[in-house]
Amino acid sequence: MPSWMTLYYDDPIALVDGEGRHVVDAEGNRYLDFFGGILTTMTGYRVPRVVEAIQDQAARMLHTSTLYLIEPQIELAERIAELSGIPDAKVFFTNSGSEANDAALMMATQFRSSDQILALRNSYHGKSHSTVAVTGNASWSATALSPFNVTYVHSGYRLRSPFGGLPEDEFVEACVDDLRDLLAVATAGDVAAMIAEPIQGVGGFVVPPDGYFGALRQVLDEHGILFIADEVQTGWGRTGDHFWGHQAHGIVPDLLTFAKGLGNGVAIAGVVGRADVVDCLPANSLSTFGGNPLAATAALANLEVLFEQDLQENARVQGRALQDGLQRLAEDVPEIAEVRGKGLMIGVEFAAPGSLDPLPDVADGVLQAARAEGLLVGKGGLHRNVLRIAPPLSITAAEVSEGLAMLDRAVRSATHPE
Repeated sequence: MPSWMTLYYDDPIALVDGEGRHVVDAEGNRYLDFFGGILTTMTGYRVPRVVEAIQDQAARMLHTSTLYLIEPQIELAERIAELSGIPDAKVFFTNSGSEANDAALMMATQFRSSDQILALRNSYHGKSHSTVAVTGNASWSATALSPFNVTYVHSGYRLRSPFGGLPEDEFVEACVDDLRDLLAVATAGDVAAMIAEPIQGVGGFVVPPDGYFGALRQVLDEHGILFIADEVQTGWGRTGDHFWGHQAHGIVPDLLTFAKGLGNGVAIAGVVGRADVVDCLPANSLSTFGGNPLAATAALANLEVLFEQDLQENARVQGRALQDGLQRLAEDVPEIAEVRGKGLMIGVEFAAPGSLDPLPDVADGVLQAARAEGLLVGKGGLHRNVLRIAPPLSITAAEVSEGLAMLDRAVRSATHPE
């Protein structure tokens, strides 16, 4: 394995089994999972409907190709096109969020005949050459070589923004003014697209003010610039109040990328967007495995579970309980600089009391202590000082209470060791 692949914990674990919201490692230890395979295990582990659909399809056919019609792929594409809210939408399936964003960037730059892209500071869009090029986080930018001319704009990260001390409406106005200035001085004017995560994932679950991207979109529309919503982590109701993260901003994107939770662990992703943009590529293209019979069947079953169990509403209710509990903890722990999030996508940022000096070692300590308690959480942020909490959307109230108790002990032991 490459040296640059990240493994959690001083003594890494191998997960070998799971059920509901719990997983078991190779040594038989059981954990409550508050990170869900990096927001991928959306409905839970060993979900009967999904498992049965996969087993049935696997017994008949694993793979064909898009040279032939794939009935579950067509059904899934129609469902996603409808869910997207994009008029006359078309769907192209891939295997991962990186590939989906790569495809969306190719479509946007071809449609606009421009290699200029607006990306956000502190963003993350994948591991491919083109998506690393639009990632605004040095820890995840493996190369400075780029197929694009990229300009980085403000992300809505108020805690660490030079405009952060302003009231919310003035903060948004300042970021809009800065965008106008960047378009005038840092681009050639014919920008292809802006790509943005409605809530930054790897960046530490940064939540901009509602309406933030709506205000930026007004400027983009003045210049004919497309908007790509990277919903790889925020989609499928995870944010609770909305099915897609961008809906908090009163906009409809030109292109929307999706992945992770759709397959509940089976690799499937894609782009849904305006037909004229999706159809603009002048050459043949395909994805060998994208939307294959097994993946499409799993995704359809997973969506059935999502809607039948109203897991978006569960994300809203349990996410509020989880965030309220963490806010109470923050009142007692001065090293917690901010608790933020929407639905079941919550970040806890650690900084030195009385300042914003990041405390990545504290975040590491909490990660380790939580594991010792029997709880798995994630970590991220520009300075690697943010806990990322994102359990499956099927999490129960009892499991939220159990997880909060574990987190309370882990945070207190890491911030004030005896």
